[in-house]
Amino acid sequence: MNTRQKTQGRETTIMPRQGLLVCPNHRSLNAGPGRVNRFAPLRLLMVLLLLIPAFSATAQEVEDTIRIKTRVVFLDALVKDKKTKLPVNDLTTQNFEVLDDGKPRAISYFTREGQARKPLALVLILDIREDGAGRFLKRPEIIKAMEEELAKLPAGDEIAIMTMDLGEDEERFWLTEFTNDRAKLAAALARVRELCERKDPTPIEAQERNANSATTEQQNPEEAVKAKTEVAETETIKGRNGAVITRTTMKDGTVNVKRVNKDGDVTIQFDDIYDMAAAVRDATRKVETLRPNSQASIVWVSDGIAPIFFEDRDATQQILIRKNVIFNSLTVDLRTLFKFLMPIGKPVAGWMGLSLYGSAKQMAQQSGGEAVKVGRPKDYSAGLARIIGNLTARYSLGFTLAEDETDDGRLHNLEVRVKAQDQKGKTRKLEVSSRQGYYMSTATSKETANRSQ
Repeated sequence: MNTRQKTQGRETTIMPRQGLLVCPNHRSLNAGPGRVNRFAPLRLLMVLLLLIPAFSATAQEVEDTIRIKTRVVFLDALVKDKKTKLPVNDLTTQNFEVLDDGKPRAISYFTREGQARKPLALVLILDIREDGAGRFLKRPEIIKAMEEELAKLPAGDEIAIMTMDLGEDEERFWLTEFTNDRAKLAAALARVRELCERKDPTPIEAQERNANSATTEQQNPEEAVKAKTEVAETETIKGRNGAVITRTTMKDGTVNVKRVNKDGDVTIQFDDIYDMAAAVRDATRKVETLRPNSQASIVWVSDGIAPIFFEDRDATQQILIRKNVIFNSLTVDLRTLFKFLMPIGKPVAGWMGLSLYGSAKQMAQQSGGEAVKVGRPKDYSAGLARIIGNLTARYSLGFTLAEDETDDGRLHNLEVRVKAQDQKGKTRKLEVSSRQGYYMSTATSKETANRSQ
């Protein structure tokens, strides 16, 4: 009987000579009790010689499998009508052009809205500062509007909710892990109101302050002191202007951030903070660990004030792009006092290398997300609906990297262009948003790696 094997799309037939090796009762190998067949070694040698080409072919096929490794750069593109701002979902591959550092790439992968969509892993980060979004998030009608909108998500999509306070205490809590259970989401959002109304956390909330810490200062003072003084991670960020940022993350999750300017004569340091950069890093890490096969997305709800060094903001954008996380923002109105002080504070902060306002909008643009302003209670529901709807109404595009394209460690700029005509043959006015760059995969073929060495 012939044995057929499928390898890389073709069939290979191995002839019955293989049976000579596996059949113990063949006469050439079994001369009977007490007898020695002088031809048995010769026949066995001939069988082995016949099998050598088959083994060589198989080895070559394995080598081919290792050598041929396709790498595809994927990106999601949201296309909207410029006038109505509604998603456009009737386009084809021919309507798109993808530019990689200004050079066209052949689109090798394309799906429309709803086709092979990844489930969403949505992280809602709520800044509950009393002077910021917290003064709105404690209103029951706003919480109810958000709850009802989140409940509309399909079964496969999930949400995790974090609250954080950029004020003096720098508190943050994960109110719920990823879930689609309406009751759990309602309970988590109800606690948001409680946190906004109460300045000091309860013992239970204090215990939840850091998901990585099992004890609080009240339970084990020595462990708490150790967590505050023991370094978990140190990250150095070099800016394009020569300034250097050092982020030191402690065991308890707090962060010390120091910036030294190009000349080394101005040093600014913030200790025991939990800022926008830390929150984005934690949210990205959570999705990557718990929901690696989902589309990661962040919704940042604040009044837009989020002090962050320019270099730190750029590094955070790179994390979003590298991990393909879509960042979105819901921005509430600033207090009147802050509106008055902003023109004075922005130049001073700029001299310090610090961005006070607008970083959330910039990160949304760079990662292909949405920046939505909200005011009235119904705007929160509409804003979430717009963000979630635009996350699910995207085209998936991809282009293939050549084998000799090795990881150069730099950010490659991406641009997606769309051109389409209406029924009358006129050019449609469309706008497209997608992530603005990518980092090349480090997975290279064996042959390419050998050449590079």
